[in-house]
Amino acid sequence: MNPDFKKMELIPAIVQDYKTNQVLMLAYVNEESYKYMLENKQTCFYSRSRKELWHKGETSGNIQEIKGMYLDCDNDTLLIYVDQKGKGACHTGNYSCFFKEVIPYESSENIDILQEIYNQIIDRSVNPKENSYTNYLLDEGIDKICKKIGEEATETVIAAKNPNKEELVGEISDLTYHTLVLMFKTNVSLQEVKNKLIERHKKQGNKKKKNIRGDY
Repeated sequence: MNPDFKKMELIPAIVQDYKTNQVLMLAYVNEESYKYMLENKQTCFYSRSRKELWHKGETSGNIQEIKGMYLDCDNDTLLIYVDQKGKGACHTGNYSCFFKEVIPYESSENIDILQEIYNQIIDRSVNPKENSYTNYLLDEGIDKICKKIGEEATETVIAAKNPNKEELVGEISDLTYHTLVLMFKTNVSLQEVKNKLIERHKKQGNKKKKNIRGDY
């Protein structure tokens, strides 16, 4: 299935980070740039201002490796999942091109807070902020992050032995945050962890169906 370039010479392409699902940018694709992406597995667009092909990241190094590509129901819009390399997708230095707030985003209890925090860690790596604890950990590196995880794990165990649920919840939250920082630093996405848990869960379900002993 290919886009209908007879209907439209240029079709819009929405680009998302395959690890976080964050929308990175919107660009336009013609038939030539589409064929380039199929062959090279990197994003390539058509620049309407320069009127030429635009291989994303060719000069900046912020290339986008394609992890998946989908067409909409009318075959005239692309959704591209990418592994964003370098500092980000936007020429301003921001990770995503969509950073200018028009209507403030109202969070709800249904948001994936772990993904929100992971996204914020990504943003801190691209756009460091003064006195940011996340930037401090990222700058210090793996050893410091692992040390903090060890400390938070110990404090979680101690809190679990005390009859104070609020304290335990706080320590588990601290441990979770530092684990997310470690995941980002070691290029492990939340989706990869979720996939592993799903894989194990399915295996566990098969064991029960077959009356095989064993559990998590």
